[in-house]
Amino acid sequence: MTSRLQQLSALGQSVWIDYLSRDLIESGALAKAIAEDAVVGVTSNPSIFQKALAHGHAYDDQIATSDEGDAESVFLGLALRDVANACDLLRPVWERTQARDGYVSIEVEPTLAADTEATIAQATHFHEAIARPNLLVKIPATDAGVAAIEEMTARGYSINVTLIFSLNRHRQIAEAYLRGLERLLAAGGDPSRVHSVASFFVSRVDTETDRRLDQIDRADLKGRLGIANAKLAYQQYQELFTGERWETLAAAGATKQRCLWASTSTKDPTLRDTLYVEELIGPETISTMPSDTIHAFQDHGVVALTLESHLQDARYLFNQLYTAGIDYDDIVATLEREGIEKFRASFTQLLEEIAEKRHQLGVSA
Repeated sequence: MTSRLQQLSALGQSVWIDYLSRDLIESGALAKAIAEDAVVGVTSNPSIFQKALAHGHAYDDQIATSDEGDAESVFLGLALRDVANACDLLRPVWERTQARDGYVSIEVEPTLAADTEATIAQATHFHEAIARPNLLVKIPATDAGVAAIEEMTARGYSINVTLIFSLNRHRQIAEAYLRGLERLLAAGGDPSRVHSVASFFVSRVDTETDRRLDQIDRADLKGRLGIANAKLAYQQYQELFTGERWETLAAAGATKQRCLWASTSTKDPTLRDTLYVEELIGPETISTMPSDTIHAFQDHGVVALTLESHLQDARYLFNQLYTAGIDYDDIVATLEREGIEKFRASFTQLLEEIAEKRHQLGVSA
């Protein structure tokens, strides 16, 4: 009997997990998730690494023997090793799916979010240092990030575009990917070797919107914008990756920049814990889930094609929110800014914890 996540995969949606740690790899838990939970990808970010480092002693030996001079360099050594090992574990999936899945993502440092050239430099370093064909480097969808995404694509590197909250930003990064592919093709490169996903955040949109709805006593509109926003992003994806422009690239071997649903755990305890997975099931997409959501969906998730249902309701919701005085543009701008700030805070805490761990282990700075 197939599991719920296997049924999800059969509908054309890939299951990736939104966590990575050395324990996950070395304990065999990641291999088990691949075998039993239909997991075909892994994503990570500064917050995930910070949580991994804070639990247990899996990193102590490498920290103790590292000859790097500062906490940031030590972190990069830890992260690159974990991601490379996870890439190796998922390499058979990458081969079996003909490069559709089997990817592991590592994120550029959040301190670089406003610096295009520094983002390009670090993203290139990650690709060259890890040197795995199933690596995706995560670049945030900021103004500086959009330019970096186009350039990295034009140079033939695979990118996971992260922290997308708005439909306008999603269109910008999709068009940056298309321009990058066109430049790569014009330069004689092979677009079939380049892959990209657009990580569209879901539950965080509701968290911010619902906070504002509470202030005006409009509970009837709560818990809805995150899903509506993602559904319209999928419609936008279908529009952007069809037609003559796309067909020219596809004929040369280019692959679509699939939507990846991120932030799929529910933050509001009154909502169903599998809501953001169940309402966004559709082909040519990825759902990335934290551990608790994986377990919840395997236990009681409802599997059905839902991504293109109730589209009129989704569009009408935007009108309802506007009429109620809720500023969508301000919401998504706030979320993008706070998303970078939260990752910066996690990164700062991560470096502090590495410095403290080095001190505990008697490593001189």
